[in-house]
Amino acid sequence: MMMSVLLLLAGLAALVAGAEGLVRGASRLALATGLSPLVVGLTVVGFGTSAPELAVGIDAVQRGSADIALGNVVGSNITNVLLILGISALVAPLVVSRQLVRIDVPVMIACSVLVLVLAMDGSIGRIEGAVMAAGAAAYLVLQVVIGRREAKPDELEPVDEKPGATGWVLNVALLLGGLGLLVLGAGWLVDGAVDIAAALGLSELVIGLTVVAIGTSMPELATSVIATIRGERDMAVGNVVGSNILNLLAVLGLTAVFSPAGIPVGNSAIHFDLPVMLAAAVACLPIFFTGHCIQRWEGAVFAGYFIAYTAYLLLDSAGHGALQAFSAVMMNFVVPLTILTLAIVVTRALRERQQARRG
Repeated sequence: MMMSVLLLLAGLAALVAGAEGLVRGASRLALATGLSPLVVGLTVVGFGTSAPELAVGIDAVQRGSADIALGNVVGSNITNVLLILGISALVAPLVVSRQLVRIDVPVMIACSVLVLVLAMDGSIGRIEGAVMAAGAAAYLVLQVVIGRREAKPDELEPVDEKPGATGWVLNVALLLGGLGLLVLGAGWLVDGAVDIAAALGLSELVIGLTVVAIGTSMPELATSVIATIRGERDMAVGNVVGSNILNLLAVLGLTAVFSPAGIPVGNSAIHFDLPVMLAAAVACLPIFFTGHCIQRWEGAVFAGYFIAYTAYLLLDSAGHGALQAFSAVMMNFVVPLTILTLAIVVTRALRERQQARRG
């Protein structure tokens, strides 16, 4: 058991270090070519921080642990929205660009619906995975086109700060070294997680939704919090939204392609975990829409829901007697109160906009 825990922790450390190298090298190269911080967050950083999920997913299905691959993606998307955006907003209120509200959050919601629909028959097949991966490629191309067209001159990196020959080599080395650590860390993480699940009597899906998902989301957490502290709040939010879209299209799609029989999806994921992931994505729209800002109290609500979701998974997997009372409180009090609060906030924002237009 101790060796499995050490293996899992070593895998997490390798994933975080690998993602850091990948993101640092790739984002410098992208900024040097004239992409805005938002587009870098949605594409290069988003894909880079999704690389641990991709490495873990492909490794897991090849080892016959498809539940870890599915739980990793679903759990990572829930973690990204509820925990990472929540913590980032607690550090400092996050300004949300109009592009995110108009294009990227609706795309994230549409991708969540697509995955839920595809999973309804109990699996995501290889052909469906290939279509999803093609969608990811189209999304990345679209973002680069939009970013090059709409980037403001002051958002672009000054010419004298662009890397020379040595800088290009160093950044490429960081990118390739990061990829190598990701592959190594993914193998360790999956091995340790499977062993721990067997020792504790937990399902691989629950381990994927919790331990593995939180672990592979550490690069997103570090990237978003650091970007928030540095004032690059577009990149902080774009990283989460872009990562979620790429998790669903690229990570889940490519994982299904590399899996001999696709990815099987159990009833618990269809009826609970995937709908929770969709609900988290939908919750972004009214919060992002009202004032184009995620306030600290909204971040606290997100973080609170993440704690509640994780508690539910652990109580359910343990068959604890408190599960029924916990579920009743959440469904009869907390969820309705949150929906009512969001409705009031959205209504107030719409009235303020109408008054501003009349004035």
